[in-house]
Amino acid sequence: MPHATTKAKIIRAVEELPEDATIEDAIERLVFLHKVEVGLKQAREGKSVSVDEVEARLRRRRQSKETG
Repeated sequence: MPHATTKAKIIRAVEELPEDATIEDAIERLVFLHKVEVGLKQAREGKSVSVDEVEARLRRRRQSKETG
């Protein structure tokens, strides 16, 4: 939904929930969608980390715990 308003995105997300969805289900879905939007924005702005870098960071962390 390109250039949809926040309200329109919220309405669409709620309408796509199953009929037996709870308020908690709706909140979880909206939080998830918000986090996806934030992540996509960060990626567009070059604020993301490659898989290789994440793996390297995890290796360094693991090594420091083993030696520390």
